[in-house]
Amino acid sequence: MDKFDQQIIALLRADARISVSQIAREISLSRSAVGERIRQLEQSGTILGYHARMAEPSAAVKAYLELFYSGARCEEYVERMRVYPEIRRCSGISGETDMLVYIEAPSMHRLGEIRGDIEQFPGIRKVKTHVMVKDWLM
Repeated sequence: MDKFDQQIIALLRADARISVSQIAREISLSRSAVGERIRQLEQSGTILGYHARMAEPSAAVKAYLELFYSGARCEEYVERMRVYPEIRRCSGISGETDMLVYIEAPSMHRLGEIRGDIEQFPGIRKVKTHVMVKDWLM
């Protein structure tokens, strides 16, 4: 891989939608030479594909709520929580905690409102909040 290939890759990393003509202008090669180099980089497996990078909803506050309750069934709480679009998942679990609730709220204020509402549900003994500070996709 020479300096032209490295420049092509750098430009494609910055903007996968950049045209071959634009790359050719920026690295001072002919359009056909750039096209051929890209084709060779793809065939050799150096370039595996082109992808859209999605912006993370940076303002979103992601959190898990641990619910501890008595005398109710998970399904009753799940039905009550369906009115909150921020609640993405409810999981009935074993152990001391009765349910985990995953929330993606637009702000800490909204997270607090939802938590406050849930604390008022009949039978709720305790709610613990765990705000996510880092998330890894596996």
